[in-house]
Amino acid sequence: MENFSDLIKKRRSTRKFTEEELTQEQVVSLLKAGLMAPSSKRSNCWQFIVVDDKETLEKLSHCKESGATFVSDAALAIVVTADPMVSDVWIEDASVASILIQLQAEDLGLGSCWVQLRERFTADGVPANEYVHEVLDLPLQLQALSIIAIGHKGMERKPFDESHLQWEKIHLNKYGGK
Repeated sequence: MENFSDLIKKRRSTRKFTEEELTQEQVVSLLKAGLMAPSSKRSNCWQFIVVDDKETLEKLSHCKESGATFVSDAALAIVVTADPMVSDVWIEDASVASILIQLQAEDLGLGSCWVQLRERFTADGVPANEYVHEVLDLPLQLQALSIIAIGHKGMERKPFDESHLQWEKIHLNKYGGK
């Protein structure tokens, strides 16, 4: 990418991946992005579980009733977790880390998609967080916020069209901007 503006326009959710694996350098770059994410009081409450095992990716693709099946086709998934005992703003901290991983993926020419876990349920009604805990044998204190599915793009999407920006949602000095 030439600049950040181009990066955020080009980053679109990718739900179709090729079978091509990621290089070790790509994986390290993605993890560095997560580890460099800012966090409240530099608590670094997040932890990342890297999954490249196809059987485990398949299991994770069932973490919620709909909207996660593409995880099974990803080359890699990064499960973003955090410890609420370390930071009261763990959701925000883990969210920032999640989006930085996605931006790094785009910068590397890779596709990614965020799978929301918090407040979501499997087809059987099991909370997605509990399901992921079981699949990955997570410590009890960790909360799973998201799964970032990553891989080589199976299709290209057009960059975000700035004509769709909702400027009416911007307010100056007070709500309504008057």
